[in-house]
Amino acid sequence: MTNVRRLLISATAALLLAAGTGCADEGAAGDPEPSAESSSTATSSPDATESATSPTESAAAQGERLVRDYYAVRDELRQDSDVPLSELKTVATSGELTAQTKFIEAEREQGQHQEGEIALAELEIESVNLDNSDPKAGKVPTVLVNVCWDVRDADVLDRSGQSVISPDRPDAGWTQYTVANYRWKKDPEHGWRVATSRDLEKAPCDLS
Repeated sequence: MTNVRRLLISATAALLLAAGTGCADEGAAGDPEPSAESSSTATSSPDATESATSPTESAAAQGERLVRDYYAVRDELRQDSDVPLSELKTVATSGELTAQTKFIEAEREQGQHQEGEIALAELEIESVNLDNSDPKAGKVPTVLVNVCWDVRDADVLDRSGQSVISPDRPDAGWTQYTVANYRWKKDPEHGWRVATSRDLEKAPCDLS
């Protein structure tokens, strides 16, 4: 996933095509941009399969689960053009929803489709912020999730079955996702959605 943050579709998505990691750090007409204020850094990433013992741990577990679901949904949408783009609403919102909708629409219009899946080589919980003091202003609970993605098993083919991926495409890289819950009061467990994403300038994780 380059850093053109004024575009709805990131340069990363354009560079990788098959990586499926578009940056979207602009808010859409729907939910406002989540506030990054008063974030509390988590000391470790809890296993999503373990029972959470606090609201912070529960939010971290739900943030991890949602990011994994997000990748699975995007893989499915890019592999099969018959899957409705409305499925993105189950895992994304705000600027991320707009960016990914436009990106996948563009792929489909060009007759491109993904083969294989994008792997999550590493996943880290950067921080958890449960401030829900002003949802209209974007102050909603958020979880920052850092993902090192692995695209070695993912390719994008055109209508003739030829790969459109550059041989210079990196095998791995880091992206940070803001997972927000605009329905915290009504659904603190399942209201999480990926709201924004941005590339991280750090060395790729070890894929060996």
